[in-house]
Amino acid sequence: MRKGTQLYEGKAKKVYRTDDERFFVIEYKDDATAFNGEKKGTVAGKGVVNNRMSNILFRMLESHGVETHFVEELNDRETVVKAVRIVPLEVIVRNVAAGSFSRRFGVEEGMELRRPTLEFCLKDDALGDPMINDSQILALGLADEEELRTMSAVALRVNDLLKDYFSGIGVRLIDFKIELGRYEGRIVLADEISPDTCRFWDAETNRKLDKDRFRRDLGEVEEVYREMLERVSR
Repeated sequence: MRKGTQLYEGKAKKVYRTDDERFFVIEYKDDATAFNGEKKGTVAGKGVVNNRMSNILFRMLESHGVETHFVEELNDRETVVKAVRIVPLEVIVRNVAAGSFSRRFGVEEGMELRRPTLEFCLKDDALGDPMINDSQILALGLADEEELRTMSAVALRVNDLLKDYFSGIGVRLIDFKIELGRYEGRIVLADEISPDTCRFWDAETNRKLDKDRFRRDLGEVEEVYREMLERVSR
């Protein structure tokens, strides 16, 4: 499959057309951003980690019946994906209080939640990716009721599978953000699953193994990204 012209460039990836309209090629970058793009930097090798790690996890989810956009890994930074139309919503699942959840609700970071929480945010950096509820999503026509039910079910299913998977490699899945898209009438898991989009803590020490090390200037950013890829590659 031949990579064509660039269709889009985001904060972490570039998207290219191919000679088959059913597929795109995505290229992962080393650019790092936080706080809706207000903080910017570069993490050496991040694109390689996020590409390879996402593909390993997409294959695992596919083996458990979760349809993803993954088609074929071309090289360390590029992957062929289905040409999904992204629903303009971020879906966030939280198992442990951290980050903005702790700040909004005044609870200590690290508090285990009694059940996973499910949040939707509008994908719009200019507006600060505001939280949005089901009735607002329906009122704005961003998704219909069946799609909302499907997206919620997929997010919670992915949470169950990822929690079990990461527990097996000594990692706590604190929370994560996913994006979903429409492909041939179906809702499909898209975007990526990586230290950019998840909070990972070491199961024994609670050492942060994700982008919080960049957000909070904790250091060892490249090291923890590589460590997470090594853990999922075993």
